[in-house]
Amino acid sequence: MHYLLMYDLADDYLERRPEHRSDHLALAWAAAERGELLLAGAIAEPLDEALLLFQGESPAAAEAFARADPYVKAGLVKAWRVRPWQTVVGEKAANPVR
Repeated sequence: MHYLLMYDLADDYLERRPEHRSDHLALAWAAAERGELLLAGAIAEPLDEALLLFQGESPAAAEAFARADPYVKAGLVKAWRVRPWQTVVGEKAANPVR
């Protein structure tokens, strides 16, 4: 199953990001190396949201990531939520439909 971790970014996200970026990226790459996090990045123009795509049997990995994320802890993320994503097309779709 796939889960989207969605972040609403603070207005001053870009100004405060450098202080926390290396720790955030270390957490993200560790989750990717464990096979939990597939893709992640901010949505640009405007830079007000970010999406992180997780895979697993439950939303637990995505939720744990958000709770541990330096961006969340430092207030660069105003709010976050995890939603299941029913992927049906593509090589890595969780529920392929043809």
